[in-house]
Amino acid sequence: MNKKVYLAADFGGGSGRVIAGWLENGRLIMEEVHRFGNRQVRLGDHIHWDFPALFEDMKHGMKLAADKGYAVQSIGIDTWGVDFGLLDKEGCLLGNPVCYRDPHTQGVPEQVSRIIAPTAHYATTGIQVMEINSLSQLYSRKGSAQLEAAQQLLFMPDLFSYFLTDKANNEYCIASTSELLDAKKRDWSWETIEALGLPRQIFGRIVMPGTIRGTLRKDIAAETGLGEINVVAVGSHDTASAVAAIPAEESSDTWAFLSSGTWSLLGVELDEPILTEAARLAEFTNEGGVGGRIRFLQNITGLWILQRLMAEWEARGEAQTFDTLLPAAEAAVIDSLIPVSDAAFTNPPSMEQAIINYCREHALSIPQNKAEMTRCVLQSLAEKYREAIQHLNTLLPHPVKRLHIIGGGSRNRLLNRLTANATGLPVLAGPVEATAMGNILVQAMAAGEVADINHLRSIVRQSVSPQVFMPA
Repeated sequence: MNKKVYLAADFGGGSGRVIAGWLENGRLIMEEVHRFGNRQVRLGDHIHWDFPALFEDMKHGMKLAADKGYAVQSIGIDTWGVDFGLLDKEGCLLGNPVCYRDPHTQGVPEQVSRIIAPTAHYATTGIQVMEINSLSQLYSRKGSAQLEAAQQLLFMPDLFSYFLTDKANNEYCIASTSELLDAKKRDWSWETIEALGLPRQIFGRIVMPGTIRGTLRKDIAAETGLGEINVVAVGSHDTASAVAAIPAEESSDTWAFLSSGTWSLLGVELDEPILTEAARLAEFTNEGGVGGRIRFLQNITGLWILQRLMAEWEARGEAQTFDTLLPAAEAAVIDSLIPVSDAAFTNPPSMEQAIINYCREHALSIPQNKAEMTRCVLQSLAEKYREAIQHLNTLLPHPVKRLHIIGGGSRNRLLNRLTANATGLPVLAGPVEATAMGNILVQAMAAGEVADINHLRSIVRQSVSPQVFMPA
C-alpha cells in the first residue's frame, strides 16, 4: 500500500485497539488491526492498570500493521482521563498506575477545599471537582515514598508515548482533565500546585495536539518492523479526539455533543472557558480540545451502570446481548428514574441490588426483570441528559439546537430515541468510531494532509452518515 497510513492506539477502560487509517478520495478509510483486553488488577490495597501488558499489546498491534505492509507514517495514542504514572530520576516507572475507581481519594476534595476556596479554584482551573481527578490522586499520596521519588508525571497517553520514544512531555487535552491546569493559559496552574504542596518538578512541558512528540526508539522500531516513525500528540484524552471528529458544520453555539460510552460527556465546544460561579455550581468542566479549543461539558456516569448489570447477569449464567435486551426494554413499562451520577452507583458490589435498594428507599417502582431494569437505567440517563442541556442553555448565549451522539453508545437506538424525546432536540447518532477518526485525522493534520479542524470535520462528513432521531 502506497498511501500514507496512520495508526491510532485507542485505550478504553475495558479494551484497547490499534486501528489503521488512511485518506482515499476525500474519505477516511479505517481497519482494525488488533483488539485486546484491558482490566483492572487489585494488588495489595489498590486497584491498578496493567501497564506493561497494555504496552506489549500495543506493540503487537504495531507489528501486525507492519506485517500487513502498511506504509505507516506515525502513531497517536489516546486513553481515558485523569490517571497517570510516575517516573523516577532514571526514567523508570514507579509502579503500575492506580485506577481512578480506587477508593484512596475519598474525602480529598473536602480537604482541598479548606486550602483553596472552591470559587477561586474553579475560576482558575475550570474543572468539575471529582474524587477521581488527578489532583485528588496526587494529594492523597503526599508524603508517600513514591511521590517523594518521582521526577516526572505522565498521564496514560504520555506514558505510552514516553516508552515508545524516550521523550517525556504532557499533552494539553489529557493534562486538562487533571484539575491542575490554568484553563485560560492552557498551561500548569503553578499557584494551585504550590498551594497544595505538590512537587513542582514532576510537571513537564505541555504540548498541543498535532505536535510530533518524537520517533520510535531504535529497539521498538526494529521489534515492530515499522522503522523510526513519528509518535504524534493527538487529542490524547479519548473524548478530545472524539469531539474533533463530530460531523458538524454549524457554529459551536448551535450544537452540543454527547460522547456516549462508559462515561457520558455532554457539552459544547468553545473558544474560551466559562469560569463563572454559575458554571461551577452546575458542575460543568472546561477541558482542552484540538486546536486549543475548550470542551465545556458535564461528566455523567454513562453506560457503566448497564455494563455492570450485564456483567452480573453473565456471572450468574444469565448472559444477555443488546440484540435481545434492548427490544425487550423498549416494550417494558416502568416510570422509575434513578440519579445515575449518585455515589450509590459508582462501584457497588452489586449494581442490580443498588438499583433495587435505591428504588425501595425512595418509594419508586422496583424493576421486576432485566427488561425493566434496562429501561429504568436508559430513561434515567436520558433524563440526566435533559437536565444537563437545560443547565447548559442557561450558561450559553444561544440555546443548543441539536445533539450529536458519538462513540459506542451511539449504537443504542433505544437510548437515542429516549434522549431525543427527553431533550426535545434532534439527535444525530454517529460516528461510532469518532475517537479513532479524530486520532488518525489529527496525525494527518500533523503530516500536512489535513489543513485544519474544519477540513478534518468535512472529511468525517464525507466518511459517515449519522442516523437521525427526531423528538416525538
